[in-house]
Formats: sequence, C-alpha cells, structure tokens
Amino acid sequence: MGCSSCGTSVDGKPRGCKSNGSCTTGGCEKLSVFDWLSNMTLPTGENHFNIYEVRFKNGRKHFYRNLENLTISMGDVVAVEANPGHDVGVVSLMGELVKVQMKKRSVGFDDESIKKIYRKASQKDIDVWQQSREKELETQTRGREIISRLDLKMKLSDVEYQGDGSKATFYYTADSRVDFRQLIKDLAAAFSIRVEMKQVGSRQEAARLGGIGSCGRELCCSTWLTDFRKVTTTAARYQQLSLNPLKLAGQCGKLKCCLNYELDTYLDALDEFPKQETVLKTEKGEAVFVKMDIFKRLLWYMYKENSVKWFKLTLDQVHEIINLNKNKELASSLEDYESEIEEDVVVDFENVVGQDSLTRFDAPKKRRKGNQKGRAKNTKVEANHQPNNLVKENKTRRNNRRKRRNNNRNGNKES
Repeated sequence: MGCSSCGTSVDGKPRGCKSNGSCTTGGCEKLSVFDWLSNMTLPTGENHFNIYEVRFKNGRKHFYRNLENLTISMGDVVAVEANPGHDVGVVSLMGELVKVQMKKRSVGFDDESIKKIYRKASQKDIDVWQQSREKELETQTRGREIISRLDLKMKLSDVEYQGDGSKATFYYTADSRVDFRQLIKDLAAAFSIRVEMKQVGSRQEAARLGGIGSCGRELCCSTWLTDFRKVTTTAARYQQLSLNPLKLAGQCGKLKCCLNYELDTYLDALDEFPKQETVLKTEKGEAVFVKMDIFKRLLWYMYKENSVKWFKLTLDQVHEIINLNKNKELASSLEDYESEIEEDVVVDFENVVGQDSLTRFDAPKKRRKGNQKGRAKNTKVEANHQPNNLVKENKTRRNNRRKRRNNNRNGNKES
C-alpha cells in the first residue's frame, strides 16, 4: 500500500483501503504510471498536449481531450463525456507520455472517438459517484439471482456503475452465445438504470478479480501486466517443462503468462545446440538423442542397438563428433567421451553440530539385561531339576557314541 490511510494503525491492525482503489495517492490502484517527463520543460513555442489519460474502475483507461484548457494535473478527479450522461474518473497520465500510450494502442491523435473532459469533479459529482460505487456489490448479487432464475449459461463477474449513476455495465463470461434480451429487461426493471452487457475473456476476468498465483504472489495480470501475449505449449516444450495442464494453467484456466518470461533466454541458449534429429556415428554404432540440460550444456545419447544405457556428453564433445562425421570419420565410442568428463565436487551443507539424527535429544532406551539373566538362570535350574533317569540315559548315549567312534578308528587302522 502506498498511501498512509491504508497502512497499519498504532495498535498494529491494518486499516484497509476505504477508497476501494479510487484514491488519488497513486499507490493503491494497479497500473499506475510514473511520469518521468514531468520535471522537463517544453521547448519554446510548444503547447502542452491536450489529451489526457483517465483511469476508471479496475484499471480501465481511456483518452479524453481537454478542449476547455483546464488546469489539470495527475490524480485529479474529473467529469468526462459518456453515452449517455457523464462519467467520473481519475487522471492517470498527462503530457508527452500520453502520445506514447496512444501509439502503443494504435489510437490516432485526430480520432473522432476521443471524447472530451467536461470539468473538474465537484463535491456533488464525487458524492454521486461514491454512492453509485457502493451499490455495485448489491447489484451484482441480485443480478446473479436473476441469471440463475432465467437459467442462462453465463457467469456475472463484475458490475461497474457510471459516475452519474444512470448506467451500469455488467461484465460476464460465457462459453457459448447467450440470448440475454430478457435479462436486460429484468435488470433494467429491477434497478431502474440503463444496462450494458459486456463479455470478457477468462484472462480479463482473472485480471479484474485478482488473486494469488501458485508462486505465492499476486497475479501478474491484476498488478502490472498491461497486455496479454499469446501463450502456447511450444514455450513449455522449449523450456523442457512437463505438459501437464494442471501445472501449466493459471487461475483463468489458460496457460500461465509467465511461460513467456524466460522463453527468450532459452531460445538464445538453444542456438548453440545441434538439432535433436542429428545422429552421432561412432565405432560402436549410431547414437541418437535422448535429452539435454540447456544451461549446464549437457546432452544424453544412447545407441540404437542398446537403449538401456544413456551416455552423458558435453556440448563441445557433441560438436566434435558431428565435425568428425561431416569429414566422413567415425568417432570413438561414447564410453570414451563420457570418461573424459570431470564432474565438479558439489559442496553440500555441513552440519556444525555433527549430528544428523532427529532423535538425538531423546532419552536412550534401556536394555533389559536383568530379564535375560533371569531367563538364563531359569534354563539352568530347569536343566538341573531334570529327573535322574533322564540324566543317566543321556550319559550312556554319549558313552556309546564314543565307543563306536573309537572302534571305527581302530578298525580302519588295522585294515
């Protein structure tokens, strides 16, 4: 939060944003712009650019002309032309940077669709604007009830009232075409306003509602991302990511925009790698590509005849083999190249305590020595208390065995 009213109070509790993103400090709303040309003076004879950029709810921005030559600065609340009536917004950009934004959005300086700024918003305009903003949540709730009663296959994601409260724009998402003629009649009768239905995509819906991504941070589309670039599964293939839709899809159900962030770095690194269809010809046979590690510059190959063993080669070794094959020479076996790779010793975390066991602070278990001794004594006592007849029989059997052994030995000597 950039403004002091949204910060933490003395008792440590957050105050919360009471302006709901419409404050003029420039720190709460998304897509705020820093005018780095504001301190620079214009050349002599140059007039100020009379087109301003005005921001509305959820980062919606449009361009308006200042035909009345009003003294307007960034952060001022202005009343602008709308159809019908007027709308209220906040000036987000002015000066020469507006030209850059218009060129970026392909809007001409002489475009007739650019409407004009009426005046700086008076206190009455601001009061009506705030009252209209407070009705948006209730209107959205009742609008969803009407949609469910009409059994329409659409989802109402947001409602935006015009500054004068005469019109409301209903933003919705739908997978197919929806006939909402009856819906418009019911909404106009329920709220006594002019109704405009506007369909948005799933990405635009996520940008308007916001949320937390799988990375633990706020969604890029709802904070700083101003345009949606096309994202395809090719970006995931170049980065060697698993083509799992559950991991690659964002909250909008589409592919994550962050797949394009590192794509250029991967493409630059892949320029040095050979094509995956290239076959390496060695003395032991032909080898085909298996996988690669782009930033470690490592590749894995295997023989066509033996697909069990994979051989790790560096990028320089692969280029060396390819150059030998271009000169119609066979390279040595992949085992020889793999043995030449020197593996770096990875310094792992060293435990200064010298103990890795999680139970090192637990009390050691005592051995039951007394019970073992007691068991041994019991066995001895039981042996001593055997009947005398059994003891005599055991002795006679032992003596007979000894006599037989001796007789056998003597017999073998005499023979």
